Amino acid sequence: MSETIQHCVIIGGSSGIGLATARRLVGPGMKVTITGRNEDKLKSAWKSLDGTVGKAAFDATKPDEVRQFFERLGPFDHLVLAASGGKGLGPFATLDLADIASGVDEKIRPQLSCLQAALPTLNKAGSVTFISAVSAQIAAPGVAGIGAINGMLLTVAPILAVELKPLRVNVVAPGVIDTPWWDFLPDEQRQAVFAEYAGKTPVGRIGRAEDVAEAIAFLVSNGFMTGQVLTCDGGLRFAA
Repeated sequence: MSETIQHCVIIGGSSGIGLATARRLVGPGMKVTITGRNEDKLKSAWKSLDGTVGKAAFDATKPDEVRQFFERLGPFDHLVLAASGGKGLGPFATLDLADIASGVDEKIRPQLSCLQAALPTLNKAGSVTFISAVSAQIAAPGVAGIGAINGMLLTVAPILAVELKPLRVNVVAPGVIDTPWWDFLPDEQRQAVFAEYAGKTPVGRIGRAEDVAEAIAFLVSNGFMTGQVLTCDGGLRFAA
């Protein structure tokens, strides 16, 4: 008897955690499709995976493009929501509160929009994995805004796990991970930040995208996990 092939769609799969997750999941028994808004970046990611995955370029912040993608895609089994954003960092006293709304628009709304559009064709015996961040779980100066944004996913996941059952809904909350998310900083400053957090983190280093991909793969494959937040931060939240 031939093995059943499952299909995982990774929104935001052209770099960082999303790309590492595609690399971790693709193989016998699992077909993967990656998406991204930048066609050149997506093509480069696809080539780095030797063309072993499907790809689709669209803007996850645009509901019409999201809906059209899932209508074309057809039935599938797992959805990983790795659309990211960087708004909301900085001391609260000087934080532009409009950045919180912008952060919701660039990260939270796309993740929820993709899930909503996917529901008609997403296997109810499958899974959804949101990607949040440890900023929603630590009491550290400068993360009130971005923590509020990421905290929305921690709140909504258990609700949706009950509302959408038996579809499994979980969240991964990464810590400080060496990905292109940090490219807004000059290299020297970025390395200084990484060194600082490596010193604070109990495991003695910052994370790699592959670390988070392993956590996502666990939630995708474990049929008894739902409504959970899996924090992959090297213990940072205990030391920050």
